[in-house]
Amino acid sequence: MSHATSQTRSRVTRFARPLLLAAMAAMPLGLPALASAEEVWIKAGQLLDVRSGKLLAEQVIRVEDGVIRSVGREAVPEGAKVIDFSDSTVLPGLIDAHVHLGADAYSGAYSFVTISVPSQSITATANALTTLKAGFTTVRSAGENNYVDVALRDAINKGEVPGPRILAAGNFLGMTGGHCDTNLLAQEFKHRDGGVADGPWALRAKVRENAKYGVDVIKFCASGGVMTKGDHPGTQELTFEEMSAMVDEAHRMGKKILAHAHGADAIKTAIRAGVDSIEHASLIDAEGIRLAKQSGVALVMDIYNDEFIREEGRKAGLLEETLEKEKLVAEAQRENFRRAHRAGVKLAYGTDAGVYPHGQNARQLSWMVKYGMSPAEAIRAATLDAAALLGLESDIGSLEAGKRADLIAVKGNPLADVAVLEQVDTVVQSGRVTVIN
Repeated sequence: MSHATSQTRSRVTRFARPLLLAAMAAMPLGLPALASAEEVWIKAGQLLDVRSGKLLAEQVIRVEDGVIRSVGREAVPEGAKVIDFSDSTVLPGLIDAHVHLGADAYSGAYSFVTISVPSQSITATANALTTLKAGFTTVRSAGENNYVDVALRDAINKGEVPGPRILAAGNFLGMTGGHCDTNLLAQEFKHRDGGVADGPWALRAKVRENAKYGVDVIKFCASGGVMTKGDHPGTQELTFEEMSAMVDEAHRMGKKILAHAHGADAIKTAIRAGVDSIEHASLIDAEGIRLAKQSGVALVMDIYNDEFIREEGRKAGLLEETLEKEKLVAEAQRENFRRAHRAGVKLAYGTDAGVYPHGQNARQLSWMVKYGMSPAEAIRAATLDAAALLGLESDIGSLEAGKRADLIAVKGNPLADVAVLEQVDTVVQSGRVTVIN
């Protein structure tokens, strides 16, 4: 343990230990974070205002019932409960808008079909804590078969297990034999994933089924993918009518809808159908960028995870087909990220964690800077902009009065080197210390 870490631990112990012994879990939106209305005062040596992109010195955050009441140079009353980060930089808890908590990066291809639902649930629970330790206090699950993400969300909300706030997508929706179907088994097994359907009305029914089982958002596969067998990233897999039906059904129910789409035609068709975000967007063309900007659709471009596929793909058991498809999309996606950023398209932070190991979510920040963003813009993509995509901008994404006191403390200046966010010292959720690394 470093001297700095030891100091941090001693500073928070007076307040954190009783809470950590009681429960490490995050408190969900709408539920009280503390048993009483007593206040907590959080001292920040530097506070990152993600809205302005500026560091503010010697700030104090006053928290009551897990909600920020004020931020500024306020005197702390004598005898107040204090979390002291005077030698640290404090910023909002990070948000990853595209994760698969039930996925193990080293269980590629055929290993996947050997994993039971109980095993997947245990993996998801462990990965949730790993993600929280990495400083991500909110995530959007971009699909888990058998509603594993819905169950995990509910367990976290009840305080049964620790983890980030989760918006769950449940079963992936898509066509027979497409990216959202498992094509690894022979015909005699008659396997068909739970979200698979063909035609507008059948897919509309799948949206209703997902809603029945408690999802927060809807996810469908508009194109082929990289990680699956027998499809191609550039191929559009659903018609405009099928996509429009799902979008209409999701929006009628007040749920946002995200489209997995690598190929240019699939991206444009999904945008015209009215989706809220495009995931991956690897092969987006100039017209797709124009449509995304014009419609306000966010792109969630996972530009880091190809490093893992290249370096560890064979060890992880990925198909040779997958390794070849990765070569097709990796650099194209990164250059298209640069083009989309220059064009002023909304870019929200999402990593596809699960394709690579969970807990490394913050590594993508440096790659976003490498491909055109400033550190402040990359951090904003993982805070304010991601919160807006999730529809949670009034609750999370910045350290402002009226929002949940979800924050992290790190050493160093992330505006000078965004990689400092890869090592988070302490995580606070709703005014409670939940992780001390």
